[in-house]
Amino acid sequence: MAVTVSDRPIPTGEGLTFEKVWAMFQETDRQMKETDRKMQETSRKMEMLNEQMGGLHRSFGEMAEHLVAPSIEKRFNELGYHFNAVAPGGYKVHDDAGKVIAEADLLLENGDCIMAVEVKAKVHAKDIEHHVKRLEILRKHWDKRGDKRVMRGALAGAIFGSLERQAAIEAGLYVLVQSGDTMKMELPDGFVPQEW
Repeated sequence: MAVTVSDRPIPTGEGLTFEKVWAMFQETDRQMKETDRKMQETSRKMEMLNEQMGGLHRSFGEMAEHLVAPSIEKRFNELGYHFNAVAPGGYKVHDDAGKVIAEADLLLENGDCIMAVEVKAKVHAKDIEHHVKRLEILRKHWDKRGDKRVMRGALAGAIFGSLERQAAIEAGLYVLVQSGDTMKMELPDGFVPQEW
């Protein structure tokens, strides 16, 4: 009977010597070191890939913001809002310790109301939930100031699936989708946006 190590049969019994056992341990040690080296290399490559994907995701987000920001006032002013200020690049709400607790990609403003717009390269269901939570924080922040109504907001996406689109509309959010080199508003008949 033979024991297999490293795909080589090693004879047992009288032929098994200290030197042969020692050689088996050395071969096993070499193979483990090689496996460890390959795992470290794979881990390093995965980290690089994660960094590249993160940069790509940020680039898509910035691209989507640049598609949305230039025409966003026009889209909402066609609905009668008459926004006269757009804060691109983000609007942040800080807590008493200075920590950012909510952030909007774009903030539209007129004398009466504000509307926060979240821009995504691809909109997922969780983005809708996060935006609604973000809007709650923004509403509380603006309620303290007491000078403007807070509209429920809008979601804009370069890629916006039909299920996500329907969920955003049901949440009372305006939906903007990419159309060529601009964004278009997609609203069902009778849509009533949420406001507080």
